[in-house]
Amino acid sequence: MALIHCNFFSHILGMATSMDVILPDRPAISGGGGAAEDYPCLLLLHGLSDDHTIWQRRTSIERYVQPLGLAVVMPNAHRSFYSNMVHGPDYWTFISAEVLAVARSFFRLSARRENNFAAGISMGGYGAFKLALRHPERFAAAVSLSGALDIAPRVLNPEEPLVEDFRRIFGEDADIRGSGDDLFACASALAAAPGLRPKLYAWCGTEDFLYADNLRFRDHARSLGLDLTYSESRGGHDWDCWDLQIQQALSWLAALLPGLPRASRET
Repeated sequence: MALIHCNFFSHILGMATSMDVILPDRPAISGGGGAAEDYPCLLLLHGLSDDHTIWQRRTSIERYVQPLGLAVVMPNAHRSFYSNMVHGPDYWTFISAEVLAVARSFFRLSARRENNFAAGISMGGYGAFKLALRHPERFAAAVSLSGALDIAPRVLNPEEPLVEDFRRIFGEDADIRGSGDDLFACASALAAAPGLRPKLYAWCGTEDFLYADNLRFRDHARSLGLDLTYSESRGGHDWDCWDLQIQQALSWLAALLPGLPRASRET
């Protein structure tokens, strides 16, 4: 595998930013004897207090994806909740429109829907599901680990610990219910419209402060008939859990990777 630290200028953010990229060290998987195809890609998102380096520092993500022939793109989005901020840059446009376009201009990454996935922890789980629910034509599947999946009530709560973050992101006295920043509304809109449906995978620890939020989203998604695989186990909001659970999530994703040899699917 190759780990690339990539510094580039974002025209959406209007400033220099960074992403880390993991590339497979073997030929990209071929569709059947011809020239090697572009790599399938996982857009892997960080949580609120982290940055684009956190997955390499807290897990063995490079080793975990090696058998899959999967590229991993890890961008920096600061404390944005992957949203266009009222008092800050347009991080939703950055993450949904610019990051992968830039990465594909530098590296051989597939633009085909069936080769693209999103995943993340906490705030990143919210971002991953937001990408898949709002752009099912671009992402075949998304993974949320301890995701902040029900933030609309938190944005309205003046006692919420992240109230100042939410004011910077969504504005004073904002109500995001029913908007594109509300995953419940995004799920309902997806279910009501004809077209593609991404597969979703969510895990949350039963001692996590976001556990009840995850249960509410699970029940909402299932009531809409969305393809959600849900898992839970003992654990809190920490990297001991996420290091284990990203391995489980990658095993789930392996079955979706086109052209992956059977032996790799079973690792």
